[in-house]
Amino acid sequence: MSRTKDPKKISAVVIDMCHILGFDEACNQFKMLQIWDSVVGESISEATSLERFSDGQLFIRVRNPAWRMELNFRKQDIISKLNSALETQMVREIIFR
Repeated sequence: MSRTKDPKKISAVVIDMCHILGFDEACNQFKMLQIWDSVVGESISEATSLERFSDGQLFIRVRNPAWRMELNFRKQDIISKLNSALETQMVREIIFR
Protein backbone atom coordinates (compact mmCIF):
# COMPACT_ATOMS: atom_id res chain seq x y z
CA MET A 1 0.00 0.00 0.00
CA SER A 2 1.44 3.34 -0.96
CA ARG A 3 1.35 6.43 1.15
CA THR A 4 -0.82 9.31 0.06
CA LYS A 5 -1.13 12.84 1.25
CA ASP A 6 -4.91 12.62 1.20
CA PRO A 7 -6.26 11.01 4.38
CA LYS A 8 -9.16 8.56 4.06
CA LYS A 9 -12.10 8.04 6.35
CA ILE A 10 -11.90 4.83 8.36
CA SER A 11 -15.18 3.68 6.82
CA ALA A 12 -13.62 3.89 3.34
CA VAL A 13 -10.60 1.91 4.54
CA VAL A 14 -12.84 -0.80 6.04
CA ILE A 15 -14.82 -1.10 2.80
CA ASP A 16 -11.60 -1.34 0.76
CA MET A 17 -10.21 -4.03 3.05
CA CYS A 18 -13.45 -6.05 2.89
CA HIS A 19 -13.25 -6.05 -0.91
CA ILE A 20 -9.58 -7.03 -0.88
CA LEU A 21 -10.18 -9.89 1.57
CA GLY A 22 -13.27 -11.15 -0.28
CA PHE A 23 -15.80 -10.17 2.36
CA ASP A 24 -18.23 -8.48 -0.01
CA GLU A 25 -21.33 -9.49 1.97
CA ALA A 26 -19.76 -8.21 5.20
CA CYS A 27 -18.88 -5.02 3.36
CA ASN A 28 -22.48 -4.57 2.23
CA GLN A 29 -23.71 -5.18 5.78
CA PHE A 30 -21.32 -2.52 7.06
CA LYS A 31 -22.49 -0.15 4.32
CA MET A 32 -26.12 -0.83 5.31
CA LEU A 33 -25.33 0.32 8.85
CA GLN A 34 -23.79 3.47 7.43
CA ILE A 35 -26.67 4.38 5.10
CA TRP A 36 -29.67 3.40 7.26
CA ASP A 37 -30.14 6.93 8.64
CA SER A 38 -30.00 8.61 5.24
CA VAL A 39 -32.30 6.05 3.57
CA VAL A 40 -35.11 6.15 6.13
CA GLY A 41 -34.76 9.74 7.33
CA GLU A 42 -34.18 11.32 10.69
CA SER A 43 -37.55 10.64 12.35
CA ILE A 44 -37.55 6.91 11.52
CA SER A 45 -33.87 6.64 12.39
CA GLU A 46 -34.53 8.03 15.86
CA ALA A 47 -37.39 5.56 16.41
CA THR A 48 -35.42 2.48 15.29
CA SER A 49 -32.19 0.62 15.86
CA LEU A 50 -30.63 -2.06 13.70
CA GLU A 51 -30.36 -5.41 15.45
CA ARG A 52 -28.89 -7.80 12.90
CA PHE A 53 -28.87 -8.97 9.31
CA SER A 54 -29.12 -12.66 8.43
CA ASP A 55 -30.00 -14.51 5.21
CA GLY A 56 -31.57 -11.50 3.52
CA GLN A 57 -33.60 -10.56 6.60
CA LEU A 58 -32.96 -7.26 8.35
CA PHE A 59 -34.13 -7.18 11.98
CA ILE A 60 -35.05 -3.73 13.29
CA ARG A 61 -35.96 -2.81 16.88
CA VAL A 62 -38.76 -0.23 16.94
CA ARG A 63 -39.43 2.15 19.82
CA ASN A 64 -43.20 1.61 20.04
CA PRO A 65 -46.10 -0.25 18.38
CA ALA A 66 -47.36 2.82 16.52
CA TRP A 67 -44.02 3.18 14.74
CA ARG A 68 -43.96 -0.55 14.03
CA MET A 69 -47.36 -0.32 12.33
CA GLU A 70 -46.28 2.69 10.24
CA LEU A 71 -43.03 1.00 9.20
CA ASN A 72 -44.84 -2.16 8.18
CA PHE A 73 -46.85 -0.03 5.73
CA ARG A 74 -43.58 1.45 4.36
CA LYS A 75 -41.63 -1.83 4.35
CA GLN A 76 -41.45 -2.39 0.57
CA ASP A 77 -40.40 1.20 -0.06
CA ILE A 78 -37.62 0.95 2.53
CA ILE A 79 -36.40 -2.36 1.06
CA SER A 80 -36.30 -0.81 -2.43
CA LYS A 81 -34.38 2.23 -1.21
CA LEU A 82 -31.87 0.12 0.74
CA ASN A 83 -31.22 -2.22 -2.18
CA SER A 84 -30.89 0.70 -4.54
CA ALA A 85 -28.36 2.41 -2.27
CA LEU A 86 -26.44 -0.86 -1.82
CA GLU A 87 -26.58 -1.51 -5.58
CA THR A 88 -27.53 -5.13 -4.93
CA GLN A 89 -30.68 -7.06 -3.97
CA MET A 90 -29.30 -7.89 -0.53
CA VAL A 91 -32.35 -7.13 1.64
CA ARG A 92 -35.30 -9.41 0.91
CA GLU A 93 -37.32 -8.79 4.06
CA ILE A 94 -37.41 -6.43 7.02
CA ILE A 95 -38.72 -7.66 10.36
CA PHE A 96 -39.78 -4.94 12.77
CA ARG A 97 -39.81 -5.91 16.46
